[in-house]
Amino acid sequence: MTAGGVRGLLASVASGRLSVQEAEARLAHLPFEDLGFARVDHHRTVRGAGPEVVYARSKTPEQVAAIATALLRRDGAPVLVTKAGDAHARAVLAGHPDASWHARSGMIVLRRAAGGGPSGTVLVLSAGTGDLAAAEEASVTAEAFGCRVELLAGVGVADPARLFDELGRLRRSAVLIVVAGMDGALPSLAAGLFGGPVIAVPTSAGYGAAFEGLAALLGMLNSCAPGVSVVNIDNGFGAGVIAARILRLGLHGR
Repeated sequence: MTAGGVRGLLASVASGRLSVQEAEARLAHLPFEDLGFARVDHHRTVRGAGPEVVYARSKTPEQVAAIATALLRRDGAPVLVTKAGDAHARAVLAGHPDASWHARSGMIVLRRAAGGGPSGTVLVLSAGTGDLAAAEEASVTAEAFGCRVELLAGVGVADPARLFDELGRLRRSAVLIVVAGMDGALPSLAAGLFGGPVIAVPTSAGYGAAFEGLAALLGMLNSCAPGVSVVNIDNGFGAGVIAARILRLGLHGR
């Protein structure tokens, strides 16, 4: 249930269109619904954060499908599953065939945010092909929250001309999400060319001293370019949520 839904419910009780008992029944699963193996937080939408998102890794396909179904029974949006595998997707799609499955990023979108969405564009930069899974996760997440999203792939610092050729798109955007592994240098370069907020996503792409993304994470945290914030390794979902909130609240200043 959304905050607007709660207000409507209270208004119906106040006007006499709905009995107290009926209202109580509708609110029975707030703040959470106990499924035995999980307590699904239905109050998160009322708090303005959107529905709980299902993290599929370490959960069985049946558990993921059950939690997703519980979330869909409420009005909130978007309803998402992250880090899902093929078995998770099959279990969810069996009950919800209209869901969208993005195999590369492990994202399942069961319901998108309604309405026109916030103004401004989120531009997702992917340094290399190995970074596309996290870049897609960020793109799919921001789109599910109603944002207009563009994805620009293959613009890593090994050939800066590839990024310089897209300066017009950078400067027309409201928020950048910059996804890179290896040395994680792309966010610093992009932030030096762009005056808005930059969300950096280190990825586990790399080998040896890349330490499964730790080198990229430390490089991004030590960026000398102003305006760079950093999420955890391979956390494209977190970057997409932050970008959507920046646009929704009008904090980008562009």
